[in-house]
Amino acid sequence: MNQLAVRRRQFLQTLTAASVTSELPYIPALGATPVHTSSVQEEIVPPSEPVAPRYSIRFAVCGISHSHIYGMAEAIKRGGGILVKAWGQEPELLAAFRKRYPDVPIAGTQDEIVHDSSIQLVLSSQIANERAPLGIRCMQAGKDFLSDKPGITTLEQLSEVRKTIAATGRIYGILYSERLEVKAAVKAGELVRAGAIGRVIQTINIAPHQIVQRPGGDAGSVGRNGGRPDWFWNDIQFGGILCDIGSHQVDQFLYYTGSTQAEVVASQVANVRHPDHPHFQDFGDMMLRGNNGFGYVRLDWFTPYGLGTWGDGRLFILGTEGYIEARKYTNVAVSKQGNHLFVVDQKQARYIDCNNLALPFGPQFVSDIVNRTHIAQDQTECLLAAELAIKAQGMAKHAHLDWESKA
Repeated sequence: MNQLAVRRRQFLQTLTAASVTSELPYIPALGATPVHTSSVQEEIVPPSEPVAPRYSIRFAVCGISHSHIYGMAEAIKRGGGILVKAWGQEPELLAAFRKRYPDVPIAGTQDEIVHDSSIQLVLSSQIANERAPLGIRCMQAGKDFLSDKPGITTLEQLSEVRKTIAATGRIYGILYSERLEVKAAVKAGELVRAGAIGRVIQTINIAPHQIVQRPGGDAGSVGRNGGRPDWFWNDIQFGGILCDIGSHQVDQFLYYTGSTQAEVVASQVANVRHPDHPHFQDFGDMMLRGNNGFGYVRLDWFTPYGLGTWGDGRLFILGTEGYIEARKYTNVAVSKQGNHLFVVDQKQARYIDCNNLALPFGPQFVSDIVNRTHIAQDQTECLLAAELAIKAQGMAKHAHLDWESKA
């Protein structure tokens, strides 16, 4: 028998022995340190009994440029809000809104809503850079205001919003829905507040988005320009990628770390794949440092069709005694359902299905309107998130990938 055949036989014998051995229970050698295997616990948040809203307010919708307005309106309705009037400037979007809410009167102008003294709260997903001026007018007219994100796109707007809040005592809310309206993110907040992973050190947010979904999808506003309205491609109007979708992630960084002061360490943006839209950014990231923790955010518009939803949003919270991961909208190749939470501490690893959790924002925000409190959203933290996102956008390095030279 030649040497090659001998080596081949020895290899197969070794492989067979290894296969048998792998099926036997592990028995540590005498005096060896035992291998500790942590238990894995699966939990499902139990369904909660429906609770009737404690309060009732009259609210209106003024601006429907982004489909986030539907989630905003439903949150306030869950809290006891009654939708009494609406206005929108895009005929096709207004037609869709009227179909969804056929009994709601449609105002002819914004002023009809702003100056209606019976309305307590105004919601808006108007074109992004128009939201703050509208909110200022509403507050000056004695109303509270809830904006889609980004609620503010420039530092000048931010200064005016803060001045108006101080002068009127009104509430300027921004619905950072990726925390406030995602059940896994809400549960993560409960665990952090309970000390489940010790003191939070860092948050990492990965926030991919999809510009256009397959036919029948629901990825944002309908428009003639690549499935999105013209303003979507204009950074002056949408605020830029860090100011726009990045504001969600800055809000989470502040909330989970408990930071009351923070700065942008570094940021960058790029237009990698959309040369026909030179004022658009399809990639961006930033590093944040707060007085109670660190943060990293990555944003992009590259979610492929194969995912089956608009984005595989992930949140990672690192603590001194463990960590949490939230898989918000899907569990890739495992489950199309979202709201998955994974918790690892010094004792065990846990999986928590959060889909039965009741979302608290709507009832809390309505209560804040009635009682002049800030339980649903801390006003200072809300505006600090907007400030950091605007600053990150303003200081961002515009990066380029030199793919052509390597082709």
